[in-house]
Amino acid sequence: MNRAHLTLDPQFTIGPVDRRLFGSFVEHLGRCVYDGIYEPGHENADEDGFRTDVIELVRELGVSTIRYPGGNFVSGYRWEDGVGPREERPPRLDLAWHSTESNEIGLDEFATWLKKVDSELMYAVNLGTRGVLEALDVLEYANLRSGTHWAQRRVANGHPEPHGIRMWCLGNEMDGPWQLGHSTAEEYGRLAAKTASAMRQIDPDLELVVCGSSSAQMPTFGDWERVVLEHTYDDVDFISCHAYYEPKGDDYGSFLASGVNMDRFIEAVVATADHVKATRRSDKTINISFDEWNVWYQSRYNEVDKITDVAEWPVAPRLLEDSYSVLDAVVLGSLMISLIRHADRVTAASLAQLVNVIAPIMTEPGGPAWRQTTFHPFSLTSRLARDVALELKLDSPTYDTPLYGEVPVVDAVATHDAAGGGTTVFAVNRSLTEEVTLDIDTRAVGAIGDARATSLFDGDIHAANTLDDPERVTPRENTSVRVGEGTVSITLPPVSWTVLTLD
Repeated sequence: MNRAHLTLDPQFTIGPVDRRLFGSFVEHLGRCVYDGIYEPGHENADEDGFRTDVIELVRELGVSTIRYPGGNFVSGYRWEDGVGPREERPPRLDLAWHSTESNEIGLDEFATWLKKVDSELMYAVNLGTRGVLEALDVLEYANLRSGTHWAQRRVANGHPEPHGIRMWCLGNEMDGPWQLGHSTAEEYGRLAAKTASAMRQIDPDLELVVCGSSSAQMPTFGDWERVVLEHTYDDVDFISCHAYYEPKGDDYGSFLASGVNMDRFIEAVVATADHVKATRRSDKTINISFDEWNVWYQSRYNEVDKITDVAEWPVAPRLLEDSYSVLDAVVLGSLMISLIRHADRVTAASLAQLVNVIAPIMTEPGGPAWRQTTFHPFSLTSRLARDVALELKLDSPTYDTPLYGEVPVVDAVATHDAAGGGTTVFAVNRSLTEEVTLDIDTRAVGAIGDARATSLFDGDIHAANTLDDPERVTPRENTSVRVGEGTVSITLPPVSWTVLTLD
């Protein structure tokens, strides 16, 4: 049997685990909003038309912030269409997803829903087809108490208290030619700088996110970050990263090693941001908002889901409704390991998306809601990641991958609660065929009174949860934990994600 060795020492920390690492994303896309979080005719709908079964699952998932309303959608969005009396709201063409947007749900309704799920709003402004003035208008509407045109409009619309939005995204994926208003780095950098500076004249304490590259594969990656930050460095707090992963054919070995790519992506963006910091001789550090990440079968969308009939503009069509397997859930768990491993610089993140659209939660119109396999590693990590991330010493067997070269079979991260004394280890076994015994040196942690482990795995790595079998895959207790003098050992099944708590 393969063996890996991990050393824990609470004296060596990476940084605090910001709760905003466990954010998500809701876009007006497909059935994410309509027939997802909002279905007024459903038997579980509350007085506002929101599905209470979805609310319960979102609360269980443990999302801290939710980025809204896009995404590609935001680059054509007129936020004013989504406020005021519903009967007066105009339907609009959504050019991003070739759909019709009814505008039944807008900023006020979404802010109301967020209170029900105990989450915080992260709002994206349209810098694709709009600009500085519209950003100032929606900020005034959302955050000013009263006494001005837009603040009074919010009060008149039944929301006397400001929404108090702290985090604002300055557009979305503006490097992408698919984006309405696609810009060069110079063009976008200038517009983002103007917008950020103007917004800070209303509230200097806002937290602003400037668009980084939409993926590390973009031809402008790296140079885009440098140019944009040279324009915006003094006025923003974060630069965004976006990354999606899917297997290429049957190359599951590379797919399981997707976290290696995420690590390299983060480290490249950090290096670029710090280069700009150095050239500006600045004392300020720009952190990363990894505000779109997930497993997404984009090839399926391009081949099957994309609406190609130019005369068809459906309302809430079924788009990007990927069914996730055990394999996908293990990869998602490994991506969360990468995010926590960079907790010193990645201080916000958003799993894209939340309901129905490449999502951990699925619904059927008039029917049930259920957890996809990917729900479980996110939910457990959100609940159990504690206080600070630890810098680990990990020795693991390796294997070769076509995409990333030689990579460790086992990947892991740990968090430690200094006040409570508890330590949590999150680990993945990337081997398709072999168990791995992970030996953990716990001498620096102190005596271990209790050790409990939960693993997500299955004999069929393609097993998934469906409408007909919503509990096919669930986490199970890992009974292989053995506690010794200064050591804990656990057996990790092939293609598995595991959380181990030590108290």
